[in-house]
Amino acid sequence: MLSVSLRAAICLALLAGHVAVADPELKPDIVKANDNRSPAGILKKDTLRIHLVVRMARWYPEAASGPYVDVPVFAEKARTPSIPGPLIRVHEGTTIIATVANELSDSTVSIHGLATRPAVDDSTSIRPGENHVFTFSAGKPGTYFYYAKAGTVNWKVREREQLSGAFVVDPRGARVNDRILMINIWGDPVDSTSYDNALAINGKSWPFTERFSANIGDSLHWKVINASVRPHPMHLHGFYFRIDAAGTQYVDTSYAPDRRELAVTKHMSPGTTMDITWSPNRPGNWLFHCHFTFHVNEGARLGFRPMKGDMHMDVDPMKHMSGLVVGISVNDPRHAWHRPDSSVPLRKLRLYADDRPETAKSQLVTSYVLQRDDKAPARDSVEPAGQLIVLTQHQPTDVTIINRAHAPTSVHWHGIELESYNDGVAGWSGAMKNVAPMIAPNDSFTARLILPRAGTFIYHTHLNDLEQITSGAYGPIVVIEPGKKFDSERDHVVTLGWMTKGSIALNGDSVPPPMVLKYGLTHRLRLINIGAATRFIFALRQDSTFMTWRPVARDGADLPEATRVAGKAARPLSTGETFDVEWNPPARGEYLLTVANSGKVFNKMKVLVR
Repeated sequence: MLSVSLRAAICLALLAGHVAVADPELKPDIVKANDNRSPAGILKKDTLRIHLVVRMARWYPEAASGPYVDVPVFAEKARTPSIPGPLIRVHEGTTIIATVANELSDSTVSIHGLATRPAVDDSTSIRPGENHVFTFSAGKPGTYFYYAKAGTVNWKVREREQLSGAFVVDPRGARVNDRILMINIWGDPVDSTSYDNALAINGKSWPFTERFSANIGDSLHWKVINASVRPHPMHLHGFYFRIDAAGTQYVDTSYAPDRRELAVTKHMSPGTTMDITWSPNRPGNWLFHCHFTFHVNEGARLGFRPMKGDMHMDVDPMKHMSGLVVGISVNDPRHAWHRPDSSVPLRKLRLYADDRPETAKSQLVTSYVLQRDDKAPARDSVEPAGQLIVLTQHQPTDVTIINRAHAPTSVHWHGIELESYNDGVAGWSGAMKNVAPMIAPNDSFTARLILPRAGTFIYHTHLNDLEQITSGAYGPIVVIEPGKKFDSERDHVVTLGWMTKGSIALNGDSVPPPMVLKYGLTHRLRLINIGAATRFIFALRQDSTFMTWRPVARDGADLPEATRVAGKAARPLSTGETFDVEWNPPARGEYLLTVANSGKVFNKMKVLVR
């Protein structure tokens, strides 16, 4: 028999998220991934009874034979524990009687969110071996969640968001035809410089997340829940989604039809939710993922330890991505999709991927260089990041990417509605065995853009993201309407990106030159954030006074008229978001465009109105 002290040591190690001593007598429960399709509990008439327990279990966020972590989790009594926790889903007017038992041996559990919605933050403590009964009315329809904290873990240092579950209240009589995607994270410091974590959607990390399947014309309704303490800009490849509702774990707000915006990327702050609707109209493989590089590259893999010089440039998308990613395969059983016919001549462009390797005296610089005449740019051409590409709506355009850099690359046409094969995710974009390759050094790839929409978009690498994005492998795209030209006197693009050494660049420069505007004109500012991570507030002011501007578009899609209301010239933009505003300078003079986070200004650009 094991000594009491050894058993105590094992329990403490389990609660910390690591097994320090192997105990052959301990046979931990294995966590199942919860796809949030089966509501928990027993519903009789207008009352739901559910018995939850908090216990230790072993979580494999990747393969069943892969890395694991032992963590406290929710389970229904006498059932397999799950991440996310059991789904509580009822119609409004339902009374919920939830019994929660704490089966942890030495940690008090605080329960949050088992209360009538809307609600305020609440906390009920349950000591080891005890239970508590929560009785409450479901409240207002919406998308919410409940969660628990075990012990006194500091979530700013150690993340334990695997201990949470979805709570959805449907309108009375509503038909349920949606999917719930919940983000759960576990994290722990390894040492003073590295951090181990498991980032999961419905209990699994890419490439083990559920693969969604849809047909052309389907109407897909998703409820997305960020139950983590990290922000996540969630991005859909190839299509727009409509934002129908947004809220928190306690309050939800449905938008009126005339205020529902279209987006390809939506920032989700910690503890927030959103309801979205989208409909695929082109077949192939697509992605829905967080756009923070650190949440989708190999650093998001449990147990990953980087090696010096390890570039992670495998063409296999099962290796060069991980974490908060789900795949969607859109089928075309009725052969409904055909490439658009067009009498407009095909336009051809050549885009060169060049770089200047890092040396003891200079940092790595990666650059996409557009060929502007009959001659290819010199092989050592390196331009500031963020070179603008101007395209024309409805004009089919072939862009041939020639890779002259030292490493493989790919180009994702962010926000562009195009064919899957051209979407730019090596080893994934396309269908069946016909998937896009990575672009090896001294090789090329031609992407066909069909451009159904005018607006502001982005092109950027989708391979070895951390190195390439932070060294300049990105740029803005402006698609203009047929018969029009890009008017540099009225149209102004501001692209935020990271630089290798950690500074924030505007239009590829840590000290950008002034933007010069003509007084008396209405100017369109096209704002873009394509950094590796972080949400920044773009603001326009004169001295300490904020200007007033009018929002007109997000992610390349025109905003609903009801939301185009002039207001304070300050807009938060997360990675992968674009936002267009109109501004009519009130007077000649000097203004300042800043990008800031948490009150700190990271870069600024003078705006001179003459």
